[in-house]
Amino acid sequence: MNQHVIRRNRAQGENKPVLTVKTYKGNRYAHETIIRDPDGNEVARIVYRPETPLSCGARVWIETDLLVEAQ
Repeated sequence: MNQHVIRRNRAQGENKPVLTVKTYKGNRYAHETIIRDPDGNEVARIVYRPETPLSCGARVWIETDLLVEAQ
């Protein structure tokens, strides 16, 4: 997640992707990223929605139906 792009988007009214997925082939940029298990099932999703932030004001968040433990 690129905090600089989030701030620039907000200040300039842009909507450039803020998520960076790094692979051995290079970087991919996105507004939403899906994480899948080895069987191809979606286990989590990282979302950037500046036009509809959460009630707490978050513009980027992770969604999952799995148990999450904070440590």
